[in-house]
Amino acid sequence: MAKKILIIDDDHVIVKYLESLFRDNGYETCVAFDGIAGADVFNREKPDLITLDLQMPGEWGPRFYRKLTKNKDFKEIPVIVISGLSGREHSINKAVAFFPKPFEQDKLLETIKNTIGK
Repeated sequence: MAKKILIIDDDHVIVKYLESLFRDNGYETCVAFDGIAGADVFNREKPDLITLDLQMPGEWGPRFYRKLTKNKDFKEIPVIVISGLSGREHSINKAVAFFPKPFEQDKLLETIKNTIGK
């Protein structure tokens, strides 16, 4: 069974690109366009990994992450931050990796493969 990646980002172009990239490489995807919807999708889809933007309307990535860390099902789910914010001061300390936009797709895919496999 394919591993599932939850993409949380408010940029529809980035989301479509990541969906295509991940699917072309054998992963299933599910999507949320902000942290509020991300929590609902997480609970419904039970992804194996989350890619998370930091700056989004409604609820920022770090706030979403703090809320989800209170969910026992979330404790083991790796998070990769993909953000246009240049500094890591807004980032998430326990993230597997931080990729600034624009990111190198090969490095992102390698990180995902090393984190959750294929």
